[in-house]
Amino acid sequence: MSKQFQFKLVLLGESAVGKSSLVLRFVKDQFDDYRESTIGAAFLTQTVTLDDQTTVKFEIWDTAGQERYKSLAPMYYRNANCAVVVYDITQSASLEKARSWVRELQRQADPSIVIALCGNKTDLNARRQVSQEEAKKYADEEGLMWGETSAKTGEGVSDIFTAIAKKLPLTAPPSRPGANRASASGTQAGVDLNRNPVSTEQTDGCNC
Repeated sequence: MSKQFQFKLVLLGESAVGKSSLVLRFVKDQFDDYRESTIGAAFLTQTVTLDDQTTVKFEIWDTAGQERYKSLAPMYYRNANCAVVVYDITQSASLEKARSWVRELQRQADPSIVIALCGNKTDLNARRQVSQEEAKKYADEEGLMWGETSAKTGEGVSDIFTAIAKKLPLTAPPSRPGANRASASGTQAGVDLNRNPVSTEQTDGCNC
């Protein structure tokens, strides 16, 4: 019997690193050179097929990167199963901001949260300021997943979300219909959609 799981995923990072473009590429396989800044957060969904019997549905919260919205972030990463912290490989400062988001997640998010560090804009490699070695070393030290992407070309985008899906606890007991079952560590387990049907309708209004 096929298994379908559902997890909450949040994107964090400085403004203009390409979080919304990354999500748009992942969800709709589209790219827009001119996207307005996200206001508050945008919600989308996408499903990853791991094998013939296992699919993972991500409920994705794409948060705004501007400093004035930072206080809203805990509303979105609270109870999140996974987080993608995005930086721009052409901006060293964006990696420093990513480090601060990682520290905040480590302090305040669920201890079992899966965190992936994502270097975006590999299509601008000629302007690179953050080396792969530096980012990978930091990710290894903090126990993070790491990868590089280009929302513009699509390079690496599906890879990083698929890798996250594979790392999530797909052996967790499914939730009862209408209830969220917590694991022993207090984190919300993946929801088995076969037992807890939800709408698969995708949100089209993305304030990216």
